[in-house]
Amino acid sequence: MAPDINQTIAATTRTLSTREVNGAPARVLLAVRAFDAPVQEVWDALTNPDRIPRWFLPLSGDLRVGGRFQFQGNAGGEILECERPGRLAVTWEMHGQPSWLTIRLQSGASGGTRMEFEHVAQVPAEFWDQFGPGAVGVGWDQALFGLAEHLTGAPRVTPEQAMEWVMSDEGRGFVRQSSEAWRDASVAAGTDPAAADAAAARTTAFYTGEAPPA
Repeated sequence: MAPDINQTIAATTRTLSTREVNGAPARVLLAVRAFDAPVQEVWDALTNPDRIPRWFLPLSGDLRVGGRFQFQGNAGGEILECERPGRLAVTWEMHGQPSWLTIRLQSGASGGTRMEFEHVAQVPAEFWDQFGPGAVGVGWDQALFGLAEHLTGAPRVTPEQAMEWVMSDEGRGFVRQSSEAWRDASVAAGTDPAAADAAAARTTAFYTGEAPPA
């Protein structure tokens, strides 16, 4: 059975922290969730170049540790670590700005998989104030939803349908719920609630194409 939107949002635990990277402060977004699939199956979906385009984007590059990859129309980077079946670390580079992704997998309850998805980025203060963690968090929630759908074996939304789905009532609802969930994580990390509300509203408008709040 394909994942329910509400269940998908609620299934993810989101936390925020800070860390120093190369002598400069960085934001750390951590999403933790379970998948109803064995760890080897989740690992294969994450690392098999024949499967990745079936839930994310077309991929090219030298797919080995030390090699570089490029997602079509999106980010590229370097593969830093690939330890089957539990740890994948890469740089994530867009518009000349590097950040760092680490995915950790563990066998979970009833034969499932527990994933820790960590994104570390050095974000300009004005951009963070304007959009908050949802600027990238919503996109990663969409990607993990695509992965969860793929792992069912009968996805309701494929990459070819993604843009149409994002603009559908269901897709817009997903964005709103995801943006609100990252807003809650921001408040839990110490952000003023009113500022977090405003940032979440701007993020939602960006992803849905709606008019931003005045």
